[in-house]
Amino acid sequence: MAKAIRIHKNGGPEVLSYEDHDPGKPGKGEALIRQKAVGLNFIDVYYRTGLYPAPAGLPMTPGGEGAGIVLETGEGVDWLAPGDRVAYCGPVGAYAEERVIAADRLVKLPDGISDEQAAAMMLKGMTAEYLLRRTYPVKAGDIVLYHAAAGGVGLIFGQWAKHLGATVIGTAGSPEKVELAKAHGYDHVIDYSKKNFVDEVKAITGGRKCDVVYDSVGKDTFEGSLDCLRTRGMFVSFGQSSGPIPPFNMAILSQKGSLYATRPTLFTYIAKRDELERSAKALFDVVEKGFVNIQINQRYALKDAARAHEDLEGRRTTGTTILIP
Repeated sequence: MAKAIRIHKNGGPEVLSYEDHDPGKPGKGEALIRQKAVGLNFIDVYYRTGLYPAPAGLPMTPGGEGAGIVLETGEGVDWLAPGDRVAYCGPVGAYAEERVIAADRLVKLPDGISDEQAAAMMLKGMTAEYLLRRTYPVKAGDIVLYHAAAGGVGLIFGQWAKHLGATVIGTAGSPEKVELAKAHGYDHVIDYSKKNFVDEVKAITGGRKCDVVYDSVGKDTFEGSLDCLRTRGMFVSFGQSSGPIPPFNMAILSQKGSLYATRPTLFTYIAKRDELERSAKALFDVVEKGFVNIQINQRYALKDAARAHEDLEGRRTTGTTILIP
Protein backbone atom coordinates (compact mmCIF):
# COMPACT_ATOMS: atom_id res chain seq x y z
CA MET A 1 0.00 0.00 0.00
CA ALA A 2 1.37 3.40 -0.97
CA LYS A 3 1.43 6.36 1.42
CA ALA A 4 0.10 9.91 1.01
CA ILE A 5 -0.52 13.08 3.00
CA ARG A 6 -4.24 13.75 3.48
CA ILE A 7 -6.14 16.78 4.78
CA HIS A 8 -9.52 16.02 6.39
CA LYS A 9 -10.15 19.52 7.75
CA ASN A 10 -8.61 22.93 7.26
CA GLY A 11 -6.18 24.19 9.83
CA GLY A 12 -2.52 24.39 10.81
CA PRO A 13 0.28 22.03 9.79
CA GLU A 14 -1.03 19.47 12.27
CA VAL A 15 -3.94 18.62 9.93
CA LEU A 16 -1.50 17.04 7.45
CA SER A 17 -2.00 13.31 8.05
CA TYR A 18 0.39 10.63 6.71
CA GLU A 19 -1.83 7.70 5.69
CA ASP A 20 -2.13 4.55 3.61
CA HIS A 21 -3.29 5.45 0.12
CA ASP A 22 -4.48 3.38 -2.83
CA PRO A 23 -3.95 5.46 -5.98
CA GLY A 24 -6.13 3.15 -8.08
CA LYS A 25 -5.76 2.21 -11.73
CA PRO A 26 -5.41 4.77 -14.51
CA GLY A 27 -8.54 5.32 -16.55
CA LYS A 28 -8.95 6.69 -20.04
CA GLY A 29 -6.45 9.46 -20.71
CA GLU A 30 -4.66 8.90 -17.39
CA ALA A 31 -1.33 7.57 -16.14
CA LEU A 32 -0.18 6.02 -12.87
CA ILE A 33 3.19 7.37 -11.75
CA ARG A 34 5.59 6.56 -8.93
CA GLN A 35 6.90 9.83 -7.60
CA LYS A 36 10.58 10.44 -6.96
CA ALA A 37 10.24 13.98 -5.63
CA VAL A 38 7.47 16.48 -4.86
CA GLY A 39 7.67 20.28 -4.81
CA LEU A 40 6.61 22.37 -1.80
CA ASN A 41 4.85 25.68 -2.56
CA PHE A 42 3.01 28.38 -0.65
CA ILE A 43 -0.18 27.54 -2.52
CA ASP A 44 -0.14 24.22 -0.61
CA VAL A 45 -0.51 26.27 2.59
CA TYR A 46 -3.44 28.18 1.09
CA TYR A 47 -5.27 24.90 0.38
CA ARG A 48 -4.43 23.55 3.84
CA THR A 49 -5.74 26.61 5.67
CA GLY A 50 -8.80 26.97 3.44
CA LEU A 51 -7.76 30.36 2.02
CA TYR A 52 -8.14 28.61 -1.33
CA PRO A 53 -10.97 26.05 -1.39
CA ALA A 54 -9.95 22.49 -2.23
CA PRO A 55 -10.83 21.88 -5.90
CA ALA A 56 -12.82 18.73 -5.15
CA GLY A 57 -13.52 19.39 -1.48
CA LEU A 58 -12.13 17.58 1.55
CA PRO A 59 -10.48 15.23 2.22
CA MET A 60 -7.71 16.06 -0.21
CA THR A 61 -4.08 15.32 -0.94
CA PRO A 62 -2.24 18.63 -1.39
CA GLY A 63 0.67 19.44 -3.66
CA GLY A 64 0.77 20.67 -7.23
CA GLU A 65 4.08 19.57 -8.72
CA GLY A 66 6.20 16.47 -8.84
CA ALA A 67 8.35 14.18 -10.92
CA GLY A 68 8.63 10.44 -11.25
CA ILE A 69 8.32 7.39 -13.45
CA VAL A 70 5.31 6.13 -15.39
CA LEU A 71 4.11 2.78 -14.05
CA GLU A 72 1.02 2.25 -16.18
CA THR A 73 -1.09 4.12 -18.72
CA GLY A 74 -4.80 4.09 -19.38
CA GLU A 75 -6.73 3.84 -22.62
CA GLY A 76 -5.77 6.34 -25.29
CA VAL A 77 -2.41 7.30 -23.82
CA ASP A 78 -0.12 6.22 -26.63
CA TRP A 79 2.65 8.80 -26.21
CA LEU A 80 3.76 7.57 -22.77
CA ALA A 81 5.11 4.17 -21.74
CA PRO A 82 6.09 2.50 -18.46
CA GLY A 83 9.54 3.69 -17.46
CA ASP A 84 9.24 7.17 -18.97
CA ARG A 85 10.50 9.97 -16.76
CA VAL A 86 7.87 12.69 -16.40
CA ALA A 87 7.05 15.82 -14.45
CA TYR A 88 3.98 17.99 -13.98
CA CYS A 89 2.48 21.08 -12.44
CA GLY A 90 -1.12 20.62 -11.31
CA PRO A 91 -3.62 19.26 -10.49
CA VAL A 92 -3.41 18.81 -6.71
CA GLY A 93 -2.54 15.42 -5.29
CA ALA A 94 1.26 15.46 -5.36
CA TYR A 95 1.96 14.63 -1.69
CA ALA A 96 1.90 10.90 -2.41
CA GLU A 97 4.22 8.03 -3.22
CA GLU A 98 2.05 7.11 -6.21
CA ARG A 99 -0.74 8.93 -7.98
CA VAL A 100 -3.02 8.76 -11.00
CA ILE A 101 -2.99 11.91 -13.08
CA ALA A 102 -4.36 13.15 -16.39
CA ALA A 103 -1.68 12.24 -18.91
CA ASP A 104 -2.06 15.51 -20.81
CA ARG A 105 -0.68 17.32 -17.74
CA LEU A 106 2.58 15.35 -17.90
CA VAL A 107 5.69 16.40 -19.80
CA LYS A 108 8.61 14.10 -20.56
CA LEU A 109 11.88 15.04 -18.91
CA PRO A 110 15.01 15.51 -21.00
CA ASP A 111 18.12 13.64 -19.90
CA GLY A 112 19.72 16.84 -18.66
CA ILE A 113 17.04 17.47 -16.01
CA SER A 114 17.00 15.34 -12.84
CA ASP A 115 13.84 14.21 -11.03
CA GLU A 116 14.63 16.45 -8.06
CA GLN A 117 15.31 19.45 -10.29
CA ALA A 118 12.03 18.91 -12.10
CA ALA A 119 9.99 18.57 -8.91
CA ALA A 120 11.65 21.69 -7.56
CA MET A 121 11.01 23.87 -10.59
CA MET A 122 7.89 22.96 -12.54
CA LEU A 123 5.47 25.28 -10.74
CA LYS A 124 8.06 27.88 -9.77
CA GLY A 125 9.91 27.82 -13.07
CA MET A 126 6.83 27.98 -15.27
CA THR A 127 5.54 30.76 -13.02
CA ALA A 128 8.74 32.68 -13.75
CA GLU A 129 8.28 31.88 -17.46
CA TYR A 130 4.77 33.27 -17.79
CA LEU A 131 5.57 36.32 -15.64
CA LEU A 132 8.70 37.22 -17.59
CA ARG A 133 7.77 36.17 -21.11
CA ARG A 134 4.00 36.59 -21.35
CA THR A 135 2.36 38.68 -18.59
CA TYR A 136 4.87 41.48 -19.13
CA PRO A 137 7.43 40.45 -21.78
CA VAL A 138 10.67 41.61 -20.19
CA LYS A 139 13.32 42.88 -22.59
CA ALA A 140 16.85 44.22 -22.37
CA GLY A 141 16.92 47.59 -20.65
CA ASP A 142 13.77 47.10 -18.57
CA ILE A 143 13.91 47.76 -14.83
CA VAL A 144 11.95 45.20 -12.83
CA LEU A 145 11.17 44.83 -9.13
CA TYR A 146 10.46 41.43 -7.59
CA HIS A 147 9.34 41.02 -3.97
CA ALA A 148 10.49 38.00 -1.90
CA ALA A 149 13.57 37.59 -4.08
CA ALA A 150 15.03 34.77 -1.98
CA GLY A 151 11.96 32.56 -2.40
CA GLY A 152 11.63 29.62 -4.75
CA VAL A 153 10.17 31.56 -7.68
CA GLY A 154 12.34 34.55 -6.86
CA LEU A 155 15.66 32.76 -7.28
CA ILE A 156 14.64 31.40 -10.67
CA PHE A 157 13.12 34.74 -11.70
CA GLY A 158 16.26 36.72 -10.87
CA GLN A 159 18.51 34.56 -13.01
CA TRP A 160 16.09 34.45 -15.93
CA ALA A 161 15.39 38.19 -15.85
CA LYS A 162 19.12 38.90 -15.85
CA HIS A 163 19.56 36.54 -18.80
CA LEU A 164 16.94 38.62 -20.66
CA GLY A 165 19.00 41.77 -20.09
CA ALA A 166 16.88 43.50 -17.45
CA THR A 167 18.07 45.49 -14.44
CA VAL A 168 16.71 43.33 -11.64
CA ILE A 169 15.80 44.75 -8.22
CA GLY A 170 14.61 42.48 -5.41
CA THR A 171 13.44 42.73 -1.82
CA ALA A 172 14.24 40.31 1.00
CA GLY A 173 13.81 40.23 4.75
CA SER A 174 17.26 39.48 6.17
CA PRO A 175 20.95 39.99 5.34
CA GLU A 176 21.28 36.28 4.54
CA LYS A 177 18.39 36.38 2.10
CA VAL A 178 19.77 39.55 0.52
CA GLU A 179 23.06 37.80 -0.20
CA LEU A 180 21.28 34.72 -1.54
CA ALA A 181 19.26 36.83 -3.98
CA LYS A 182 22.37 38.71 -5.10
CA ALA A 183 23.94 35.37 -5.99
CA HIS A 184 20.96 34.60 -8.25
CA GLY A 185 20.89 37.41 -10.77
CA TYR A 186 19.66 40.42 -8.81
CA ASP A 187 21.55 43.66 -9.43
CA HIS A 188 20.17 45.28 -6.28
CA VAL A 189 18.47 43.69 -3.26
CA ILE A 190 16.72 45.81 -0.62
CA ASP A 191 16.42 44.53 2.96
CA TYR A 192 12.88 45.67 3.69
CA SER A 193 13.34 45.01 7.42
CA LYS A 194 15.84 47.87 7.52
CA LYS A 195 15.01 50.18 4.61
CA ASN A 196 11.96 51.61 2.87
CA PHE A 197 11.86 49.80 -0.45
CA VAL A 198 10.03 52.64 -2.24
CA ASP A 199 12.74 55.15 -1.32
CA GLU A 200 15.45 52.68 -2.27
CA VAL A 201 13.92 51.94 -5.67
CA LYS A 202 13.71 55.65 -6.45
CA ALA A 203 17.35 56.09 -5.46
CA ILE A 204 18.57 53.05 -7.42
CA THR A 205 16.76 54.13 -10.58
CA GLY A 206 17.55 57.84 -10.29
CA GLY A 207 13.84 58.59 -10.01
CA ARG A 208 12.90 56.68 -13.19
CA LYS A 209 11.31 53.86 -11.18
CA CYS A 210 10.30 50.46 -12.59
CA ASP A 211 8.65 49.25 -15.76
CA VAL A 212 7.01 46.38 -13.89
CA VAL A 213 6.62 45.18 -10.30
CA TYR A 214 6.01 41.50 -9.56
CA ASP A 215 4.34 41.09 -6.17
CA SER A 216 3.52 37.78 -4.47
CA VAL A 217 3.42 39.30 -0.98
CA GLY A 218 0.09 41.13 -1.26
CA LYS A 219 -1.31 43.26 1.56
CA ASP A 220 1.99 44.48 3.03
CA THR A 221 3.56 45.61 -0.26
CA PHE A 222 0.63 46.66 -2.46
CA GLU A 223 0.67 50.43 -2.02
CA GLY A 224 4.45 50.64 -2.03
CA SER A 225 4.60 48.56 -5.18
CA LEU A 226 2.41 51.06 -7.02
CA ASP A 227 4.72 53.85 -5.89
CA CYS A 228 7.67 52.03 -7.46
CA LEU A 229 6.17 52.14 -10.97
CA ARG A 230 6.89 54.62 -13.73
CA THR A 231 4.05 56.22 -15.67
CA ARG A 232 2.04 53.47 -17.42
CA GLY A 233 4.02 50.79 -15.59
CA MET A 234 2.50 47.41 -14.77
CA PHE A 235 1.69 45.97 -11.34
CA VAL A 236 1.57 42.15 -11.40
CA SER A 237 0.00 40.58 -8.31
CA PHE A 238 0.42 36.81 -8.30
CA GLY A 239 0.29 35.85 -4.61
CA GLN A 240 -0.60 37.03 -1.14
CA SER A 241 1.77 35.57 1.45
CA SER A 242 1.07 38.52 3.80
CA GLY A 243 -2.68 38.39 3.17
CA PRO A 244 -4.99 39.48 0.36
CA ILE A 245 -4.87 42.99 -1.05
CA PRO A 246 -7.81 44.93 0.46
CA PRO A 247 -10.47 46.36 -1.85
CA PHE A 248 -9.30 49.58 -3.49
CA ASN A 249 -10.65 52.33 -5.70
CA MET A 250 -9.51 51.79 -9.31
CA ALA A 251 -8.92 55.53 -9.53
CA ILE A 252 -5.68 55.03 -7.58
CA LEU A 253 -4.18 53.58 -10.78
CA SER A 254 -4.82 56.80 -12.69
CA GLN A 255 -3.66 58.96 -9.79
CA LYS A 256 -0.32 57.16 -9.67
CA GLY A 257 0.38 57.43 -13.39
CA SER A 258 -2.15 55.56 -15.54
CA LEU A 259 -0.85 52.25 -14.21
CA TYR A 260 -1.82 48.79 -15.40
CA ALA A 261 -2.65 46.07 -12.87
CA THR A 262 -3.26 42.37 -13.37
CA ARG A 263 -3.83 39.31 -11.20
CA PRO A 264 -2.67 36.32 -13.29
CA THR A 265 -2.34 32.68 -12.31
CA LEU A 266 -0.10 30.04 -13.81
CA PHE A 267 -2.90 27.60 -14.51
CA THR A 268 -4.63 29.87 -17.02
CA TYR A 269 -1.28 30.27 -18.81
CA ILE A 270 -0.74 26.50 -19.16
CA ALA A 271 -4.37 25.40 -19.52
CA LYS A 272 -3.91 24.31 -23.13
CA ARG A 273 -1.60 21.41 -23.92
CA ASP A 274 0.49 23.41 -26.39
CA GLU A 275 0.93 26.23 -23.86
CA LEU A 276 2.08 23.75 -21.22
CA GLU A 277 4.60 22.19 -23.60
CA ARG A 278 6.00 25.56 -24.71
CA SER A 279 6.34 26.80 -21.14
CA ALA A 280 8.07 23.61 -19.97
CA LYS A 281 10.36 23.62 -23.01
CA ALA A 282 11.41 27.21 -22.36
CA LEU A 283 12.16 26.34 -18.74
CA PHE A 284 14.11 23.18 -19.56
CA ASP A 285 16.09 25.14 -22.14
CA VAL A 286 17.37 27.87 -19.80
CA VAL A 287 18.21 25.27 -17.13
CA GLU A 288 20.03 22.90 -19.48
CA LYS A 289 22.03 25.80 -20.98
CA GLY A 290 23.06 26.97 -17.51
CA PHE A 291 21.33 30.34 -17.56
CA VAL A 292 19.19 29.27 -14.58
CA ASN A 293 20.51 27.11 -11.76
CA ILE A 294 17.90 25.23 -9.72
CA GLN A 295 19.07 25.29 -6.12
CA ILE A 296 17.34 22.90 -3.73
CA ASN A 297 17.95 24.30 -0.26
CA GLN A 298 15.72 22.02 1.81
CA ARG A 299 14.69 18.36 1.58
CA TYR A 300 12.14 16.67 3.85
CA ALA A 301 10.74 13.16 3.90
CA LEU A 302 7.13 13.09 2.71
CA LYS A 303 6.03 11.96 6.18
CA ASP A 304 7.51 15.19 7.59
CA ALA A 305 5.32 17.47 5.45
CA ALA A 306 3.91 19.18 8.56
CA ARG A 307 7.39 20.27 9.64
CA ALA A 308 8.08 21.49 6.11
CA HIS A 309 4.91 23.62 6.24
CA GLU A 310 5.90 25.03 9.64
CA ASP A 311 9.29 26.06 8.29
CA LEU A 312 7.82 27.54 5.12
CA GLU A 313 5.26 29.64 7.00
CA GLY A 314 7.88 30.62 9.58
CA ARG A 315 10.09 31.99 6.78
CA ARG A 316 12.82 29.55 7.77
CA THR A 317 13.24 28.29 4.21
CA THR A 318 14.99 29.84 1.25
CA GLY A 319 14.80 29.01 -2.41
CA THR A 320 13.30 25.67 -3.28
CA THR A 321 12.10 22.87 -1.00
CA ILE A 322 11.18 19.33 -2.00
CA LEU A 323 9.55 16.35 -0.29
CA ILE A 324 10.99 12.88 -0.89
CA PRO A 325 8.37 10.06 -0.91
